[in-house]
Amino acid sequence: MSNIPADLKYADTHEWSRLEAGDVITIGITDYAQEELGDVVYVELPDVGRKLQAGEEMAVVESVKAASDIFAPAAGTVIEINERVDEAPQLINEDCYEDGWLVKIKLDDPSELDDLMDSESYQDQCMGDDD
Repeated sequence: MSNIPADLKYADTHEWSRLEAGDVITIGITDYAQEELGDVVYVELPDVGRKLQAGEEMAVVESVKAASDIFAPAAGTVIEINERVDEAPQLINEDCYEDGWLVKIKLDDPSELDDLMDSESYQDQCMGDDD
């Protein structure tokens, strides 16, 4: 079974979000998503300063199997990208929750995170995807 940390929020499109100080969230793809994709070979990240709406495509992760769009889980402004992942996309496979994060967004409205799933709900969704 995939690693699904309890302290994160999850989108049904397999992004995770970690709330940081100052209404900033760190976003990446879940362990389940990176397992499904296989070996990640390329990442296209958004520009710092880009305004995003909830559900808007913000990045692309490509693997040996497929390319997958990554969506913003909430509205806000990109304040940082993980340049290490840009240079070494395999970090997503190695440690998707720490070294393999993708972007940090300053939220417009932190209450939007209430619309995301907790770890238990996300695990239930993933188990349903395996049927």
